[in-house]
Amino acid sequence: MDGLAGSRLAAPDRLDRPFSDPLVAQLFPPLATGVHWGLERTERALEALGKPHLSYRTLHVGGTNGKGSVVSTLSSVLNTAGTRTACFTSPHLCSFRERLLVGGEPLSEQEILQCANDVRDVVMQFGLTFFEAITVLGLYAFARAGVEAAVLEVGLGGRLDATNVIRPDVAAVTNVAMDHAEYLGDTLEKIAREKAAIAKPGVPLVTAETSPALLAVFREVAAGVGAPLVVVDPSSLGAVEVAADHTSFTLDTHTWGGMHVQTPLVGRHQAVNAALAVKMLDVLPVELRPSAEAIREGIGAVEYHGRDQIVLVDGATWLLDVAHNTAGMRSLVDTIDRLDLPRPLVAVVGVLGDKDWRMMLPPLFSRTDVAFLTQPPSAPLDRRWSVAEAAAAVGTITHVVVEDDFERALDRAKNEVGQGTIIVTGSVHTVGSALKILGLEPLGSR
Repeated sequence: MDGLAGSRLAAPDRLDRPFSDPLVAQLFPPLATGVHWGLERTERALEALGKPHLSYRTLHVGGTNGKGSVVSTLSSVLNTAGTRTACFTSPHLCSFRERLLVGGEPLSEQEILQCANDVRDVVMQFGLTFFEAITVLGLYAFARAGVEAAVLEVGLGGRLDATNVIRPDVAAVTNVAMDHAEYLGDTLEKIAREKAAIAKPGVPLVTAETSPALLAVFREVAAGVGAPLVVVDPSSLGAVEVAADHTSFTLDTHTWGGMHVQTPLVGRHQAVNAALAVKMLDVLPVELRPSAEAIREGIGAVEYHGRDQIVLVDGATWLLDVAHNTAGMRSLVDTIDRLDLPRPLVAVVGVLGDKDWRMMLPPLFSRTDVAFLTQPPSAPLDRRWSVAEAAAAVGTITHVVVEDDFERALDRAKNEVGQGTIIVTGSVHTVGSALKILGLEPLGSR
């Protein structure tokens, strides 16, 4: 497969199929599930709405892993600096409202439904898919809320993702790993080309990718459109400290000199994500660039749930992480290795069937004492994995227990762990379902 151009595939929206949030069903009638890739529908819909996405400044973040963390960090810093900023992420963990934040707070159901009502005719007229529709909804809602800037996370790929209609002041590709190969290409170089294609003429493109071969692709794509390429070298970060409640490090910047920053997001990879966000801010037009104080304060206040999230519940430590590909699982394992977590380590794992769980599970299971393999209840029926097949394939690495019922798997893990650590991972569906059961929904009562 040589990329997406001209292909007609099963809808990429199935990768972002709405979770069990009643709000989603109220937004639009059932939308198309088989589409031609392209930006035309989204562009025509936005034009019909008066091009709301051009009424504020934008920042654009793609990549395989970490893009949501970078988007959330950027939004937190810009809001701290006094710039009324919107944040668009996907998918959500528990509530659709997590996807649309303004000034650091979720839009209300009433506001979202009003905006959906405003754009519904256009969505239906141009035959938008679910993700295209919520992209248009978000861009319209942000204009209606009077934001000065918006930070958007790419949904899938980059070149033909619906978010690629914006004209950003800076863009970034966090990194490239093998994921969604059936849509983006069967080599890392092909995937990198699709993701780098959010580059725009004259707009800095920032990346923390380290592979020379992939950086060569980025340089080619950036040069082709006249975008300055800025590379963040993860090895240049100093004094990286990973604790159960924060990650801190030092870095050098062009605008603010040397800085020491601390993020509440946990993991060595979160130091890289925060450094990438700082570099994006460093190359913003001067009128948008925040102060060093706003950067430190904003990074320190960022909220992004389900990413190496560590909480204490009834005497047990819970580590919840949405790792859904091999690179993400390796980052989780690196975090486990850096922390002195209470033993035993008991994993509750639910992976989607189209993910490479044969590569994902061994690194984690080499650290755990027991692993419960289960089925997250919000996983789409056509994407559910065979728990029994996975147990048979990887069961020799650790003690594996098959428990299809998700709540029972959590209960059995709690009974097994005592005052040790329960690691919940494998997909957004798995972590979102666990957060709901534990009463730890990201929005709480908001």
